[in-house]
Amino acid sequence: MDQGTEDVLDAVGPRLRALRRDRGLTLADLAATTGVSESTLSRLESGQRRASLELLLPLARTYDVPLDDLVGAPRTGDPRIHLKPIRRFGMIFVPLSRRPGGMHAFKMIIPARPEPLEPTPQTHEGFEWLYVLNGRLRLVVGERDVTLPPGEAAEFDTSLPHWLGSADGGVVELLILFGLQGMRAHMRVDPDRSSQGGIER
Repeated sequence: MDQGTEDVLDAVGPRLRALRRDRGLTLADLAATTGVSESTLSRLESGQRRASLELLLPLARTYDVPLDDLVGAPRTGDPRIHLKPIRRFGMIFVPLSRRPGGMHAFKMIIPARPEPLEPTPQTHEGFEWLYVLNGRLRLVVGERDVTLPPGEAAEFDTSLPHWLGSADGGVVELLILFGLQGMRAHMRVDPDRSSQGGIER
């Protein structure tokens, strides 16, 4: 067995342990779901037991992830995008692209609220493009304050103060394109609103 394969197999155990803990599962929970004994799962996670297809398949089904994710195998030549929603304080971002640089595409979901949030405009470098799929989006850019229904799109210079949220408190779903600067700005927590589920934009 070559060194590259050895390294991949050695990394499986820690990856499985981290995934289980991230899901909030105990070994007993996992054993009940997969049919694999606790002792075998424990040895698999500690590296005392080599990973095999027989063990990894039920784990992949339980975690609802591709088998490649469990072993850290590269997806060279695989054209599919494996969607992994990112949840940040009540907001959901679904990455639709996986390029390491350049523009990034996301589906963004703004959850319903009893009352719409007040705008907190922010700035960052770059341009942003968005398309409303469902709901009514309130978009504030500079001095302009507009409402976009489903089917409408907008693009703007993000060096201008801007903010987006629900116009009426309902759920809003949109497609959004931005570069790394924009992605960092959208994911950064607003400390004044983190307890209310806000995100700085």
